[in-house]
Amino acid sequence: MLFHKLSSTVLGIGYIGKGGGTVAAIACCICWYMARVGNYPGHIAIIITAIITALGIWSGNKVEPIWGKDHSRVVIDEVAGMCISLLFIPVTIGYVLAALILFRFFDIVKPLFIRKAEALKGGWGVMADDVLAGIYANILLQLFIRFYA
Repeated sequence: MLFHKLSSTVLGIGYIGKGGGTVAAIACCICWYMARVGNYPGHIAIIITAIITALGIWSGNKVEPIWGKDHSRVVIDEVAGMCISLLFIPVTIGYVLAALILFRFFDIVKPLFIRKAEALKGGWGVMADDVLAGIYANILLQLFIRFYA
């Protein structure tokens, strides 16, 4: 159980309380930028993102009976959503910051069916809203890069 508590809280970030999701998303951005994950062949970033997402579903299923549905301690969903926001985006401070802002906007406001995704059971419900928020943020960034950059 310790493994699932550590992974779902992203090594304890979730214990911060209010704002833990934002801190986890910022930590993800820093790691992504410092490791230049997006500069490796595309499949590496996809594999990392898929592993984090699968781990979030698995750990979400394990901690939900203890902590309750989509508890604020669980922030691995923010990390997965942030990774999705950053897929195939140039790794620059500007783009990473834009991805962070867009992802947090979609994650907090929850437009376009994002709120409905939370209704899924267990770890799927924990992860689905953030996955969608990450997809929406990524789509907007891809459109910006294609048409304005």
